[in-house]
Amino acid sequence: MPDPSSTYALILAGGSGTRFWPLSRNAKPKQLLNLFGDTTLLEQTIARLEGLVPVENILILTNAQQEAGVREVASMLPPENIFAEPAKRDTAPAVALGIGLVAARNPDALMMVLPADQLIQDTAAFHAVMRDALAAAQKSDGLVTIGIKPTWPCPSYGYIERGQRATIPGLVCDQMPAEVKRFREKPSTDLAEQFLAQGGFCWNAGMFVWSIPNVIRELTTHQPELASFISELRRSSNVAATVAAQFPKLTPISIDYGLMEKARRVLNIEATFDWDDVGSWISVAGYLEKVGSDNRVNAPVSEIDSENNIVFNARKGSHIALLGVDDLIIVQTEDALLIANRHQADAIKKLSDKLPPGLL
Repeated sequence: MPDPSSTYALILAGGSGTRFWPLSRNAKPKQLLNLFGDTTLLEQTIARLEGLVPVENILILTNAQQEAGVREVASMLPPENIFAEPAKRDTAPAVALGIGLVAARNPDALMMVLPADQLIQDTAAFHAVMRDALAAAQKSDGLVTIGIKPTWPCPSYGYIERGQRATIPGLVCDQMPAEVKRFREKPSTDLAEQFLAQGGFCWNAGMFVWSIPNVIRELTTHQPELASFISELRRSSNVAATVAAQFPKLTPISIDYGLMEKARRVLNIEATFDWDDVGSWISVAGYLEKVGSDNRVNAPVSEIDSENNIVFNARKGSHIALLGVDDLIIVQTEDALLIANRHQADAIKKLSDKLPPGLL
């Protein structure tokens, strides 16, 4: 097991608040919501790192609009460990900023990159997988990805094609990584079905583990602009000023396309833990109480002849009743009410173009 004091975690906590409107807003996206119990997804992500990463080595990257909410939720972290991007520049510049911040503290560190908005409940299994990933990153010259075993031919995820078992001298772990053949962009449903039938594919969970020297070497080769930015951060006597001046100039590009698809060696470990990226109200429904004919609710409802509805009531003192309605998503907050066809759950984000600014 690598030394925890030399292990860092970068949590990416940006994004928009459109998929879960009206509960989510621009300043309060999915990771800042209490969708599952009394804690937010961001709080759960931080808590899941206990025993893997010292709290002082956990960094969070967000944006200016959400910074106050993130700081409130992540009050257990040192304040200087929370950073707001001065501009939206996609995931590769964001991750490069995190790499630069870690490299300035420890140029030989091991580093995880984790999304803030995924639901993982089996912490023990998560720890086992991440320890193996850290060991693989320490013992090899590769960049490590975490993959999710597909359960259905989802066209909304990127896929990773796994190759042969990796040979890494001196590596001792429960689950040996595989060499990555290639990354596949979000496929059509037909192509996703072919992936599952063929086998050897996993969903790209957006979780990465690497050593600072290895990832900087790869960035120097494939993204010299980002490598130069990291170098400048490491030399800077005023990191905030450097970020404010240089980050908005970086070319927007995703970490998958900008680095992972181009890197000389990428390894993959398939997760043994449960995983849900909670992409819509349909995903949330699976964790809510079942009432009547497969209505899913987070609070008491009254219903007659109604089925397959999703009801999320966040307005205290109010009550929702259903009569003869099917396949609806009903979300009530203090200032807004959503009534949507559940078969259009993925289109809820389109409402942002039609809503009054005060409700975004």
